[in-house]
Amino acid sequence: MERFFLYDDVEDTKTRFVSFTGRTLRYDLAIVQSSRFFGKVLVLDMQFGRFAIMGPDDVEEPGYIEHVYKREGDEAEDLREYLRELLS
Repeated sequence: MERFFLYDDVEDTKTRFVSFTGRTLRYDLAIVQSSRFFGKVLVLDMQFGRFAIMGPDDVEEPGYIEHVYKREGDEAEDLREYLRELLS
């Protein structure tokens, strides 16, 4: 079988590792900046193995944090508050 690549690029990225505690939970995140994301960042939740490419508009989208990171209530709000600060 012949493999057809759409792309196979190597790029230097900037990664920030952040750990903080919220009202009920500890958060361990990796934030990856790359020119591939058109001004957005890749936010990886290392505890739960979930990730999303996000910008400020995504953080404000109702239910987005809850859906992507499978968090509810205070947990979702703690993450949303941090991401607002990060992406502003």
